[in-house]
Amino acid sequence: MEKLVRHAQRINRLLARFGVKFGIYKNGEFHEQLFPFDALPRVITHDDFAMLEKGLIQRVDALNAFLRDIYSEKKIIADGVVPEDFVFASSGFLPQCDGFMPPKGIYSHISGIDLVQGKDGDWYILEDNLRIPSGASYPLIARNLSRQASPSTFVENQVDDNRNYADMLRELMEYVNCGGINVIMTPGRYNAAFFEHSFLAERTGFPLVTCSDLYVEDNVLYFRDYNGRAERVGAIYRRISDDYLDPLAFLPESVIGIPGIMAAYRAGNVAIINAPGNGIADDKGIYYFVPKMIRYYLGEEPILKNAPTYLPFYEEDRKYVLDHLETLVVKDVSEAGGYGVVFGKDMDEATLAHWRELITKESRRFIAQEVIDFIDLPVMENGEKVYRKADLRAFVLSGETTKVWHSGLTRFARQENSFVVNSSQGGGFKDTWVLSH
Repeated sequence: MEKLVRHAQRINRLLARFGVKFGIYKNGEFHEQLFPFDALPRVITHDDFAMLEKGLIQRVDALNAFLRDIYSEKKIIADGVVPEDFVFASSGFLPQCDGFMPPKGIYSHISGIDLVQGKDGDWYILEDNLRIPSGASYPLIARNLSRQASPSTFVENQVDDNRNYADMLRELMEYVNCGGINVIMTPGRYNAAFFEHSFLAERTGFPLVTCSDLYVEDNVLYFRDYNGRAERVGAIYRRISDDYLDPLAFLPESVIGIPGIMAAYRAGNVAIINAPGNGIADDKGIYYFVPKMIRYYLGEEPILKNAPTYLPFYEEDRKYVLDHLETLVVKDVSEAGGYGVVFGKDMDEATLAHWRELITKESRRFIAQEVIDFIDLPVMENGEKVYRKADLRAFVLSGETTKVWHSGLTRFARQENSFVVNSSQGGGFKDTWVLSH
């Protein structure tokens, strides 16, 4: 036990030295903090991960098919599988992307799928993150530092090597590249995930750029290096939200975007990773329909389960939610990072009444889910082993084929009995071991 404590302390000191942090904005101020690492790994058996891999590939392939359809023929709406109003009322649907197919027809090149394992042993999908999912850098650097701290650990245990993430990213970017170099774009030092942007640029060997390094001329995107030399960009891994990507197409007040990049994109001269407009597919309301998408586009039964979910948009579901609110978790479909999540069990009668009124008035704004009693994982705290709720963010990369990274970001709640594991809400993380046999 003492050895594990010393191991964790050493890794956290190294993480601090290397600046492995994330940033949050609170009350209009930017704060950086460390992402606490726990030395006890999450272990996933070879057979368990093989099942997860099949289910994740199936899910992401269906979501990419949905995005191709919804921005072109919209057959899934015409056939009554997904309501028209439900799609077009979503803030994630971008009219600027309608009628255009991205290079190689891929929208979500990097998908971050959040899962939990219930105490019944089954895995449940909680959320699909298809815009700019973050977090892959943390298990990457933690594994590297763990190897330094305890080399024998990975000799004695049959754990899949996770150092290939940068190769997978490089491979998919080359696949969709429209002619030119690949770059990783960051909005800058004060972005919450700046460490990840710089780390992935270092590992892939691609330039880390900001908007001031890029410009568009004749519908072609160029990178100007520190010598003033210009090079054409064929693929850009952008780490800024759609709204700020191009002030000529979206928010005109954006100072971190690239004027004209959407024109270059629509002209077929650059691939944007992930594609603009993906927000419609990771809308928490659209999540309800993903099992239907799998059946509709792939003709298959879903391998992985959704958490039992209710849409107040439908009268029958709304009635159930209002009658059982005290046992459910309610999520605002437009929020992320653990924000906009409330548990009925934590509400008094007056608060329950307020939420029933709000859900009735703004039924499209919310989903409700049964609270899954997901497993607790062992965590070291003050030299003692305690148990905390934990989820898993799996990373699925779509290029010529769809592949699942044999690792992932396991986040855990630091408060006893808390179900909220997000880093922005004070959670920690641990390594995820996928056993090779």
